[in-house]
Amino acid sequence: MSAVQARTPAQRREAALEHLRSNANLWLATAADGRGPHLIPLSYWWDGARLTTATSESSRTARNVRAQPKVRAAIGSTGDLLMIDATAAIVAWGDIDEPAGRGYAQASGVPRSTPRFVYLRLVPQRMQVWRGPAELSGRTVMRAGLWLDDPGERPTTPASTGRPT
Repeated sequence: MSAVQARTPAQRREAALEHLRSNANLWLATAADGRGPHLIPLSYWWDGARLTTATSESSRTARNVRAQPKVRAAIGSTGDLLMIDATAAIVAWGDIDEPAGRGYAQASGVPRSTPRFVYLRLVPQRMQVWRGPAELSGRTVMRAGLWLDDPGERPTTPASTGRPT
């Protein structure tokens, strides 16, 4: 078994972005009301700045987000992981912008006309990426919504992602 060599901050940032672009599923953890954490698998769509996912408007996840918008998402495996601390907002099914609604429907297979569902918009505040013990040090690539290898740059705004609308 060969040891994994730690990547540079720029390489780790690119790895985080590759996780976001190449996956469609994540684990989302929420908590509220002293009931402890709640963890569910969800599909998502990444627009270059935010993740869009959805759940039933009466689900424990939606109730938790209403009470406490801080969430944690994980994408990948224990050997190659992206961990995201984000602020979540609930968007009514009919109020989502067209690109996000279409992107989520395509990523999840859930039709845009699903009744009693709400979208969850996740805005990353902190991202950590690592693949093995060699990368535990320096795993934070984003803090306070800013990339650490280029603090003046925020994630791309949805209008500039180049994705078709």
